[in-house]
Amino acid sequence: MEFPDDRVYHADHLWAQEQADGTWLVGITDYAQALLGDMIVVELPEVGAGLRQGDACASFESVKAIGEAVTPVSGEIMEVNTALAGTPGLLNGDPYGQGWLVRVKPFSQAGAGCISAAEYAAAICG
Repeated sequence: MEFPDDRVYHADHLWAQEQADGTWLVGITDYAQALLGDMIVVELPEVGAGLRQGDACASFESVKAIGEAVTPVSGEIMEVNTALAGTPGLLNGDPYGQGWLVRVKPFSQAGAGCISAAEYAAAICG
């Protein structure tokens, strides 16, 4: 499993990475995509929607499950990864790169309640 240390992690197996412009990219972890298996469908929110930490920022269907991904960062959705509509497998093949879900402009200090890569790895790997 891979857990890049240039981002923060949420207990619900999502990551958030601050960008140079102050926005945050959000995606699912490598651990989450491995548990879920091959992605079939990914649905993302509308640009402009406001989300609070813990709100659903995506819904998905995989070969193993149907569920929702919750946002680790409260804010306004500035961009969604439209590439996932045609290629949901990006979540499996590149969860920390091309498989990001949404770009969020935070309402306040982002990352509160999140943990470091080392803490996340310890929590799931023991």
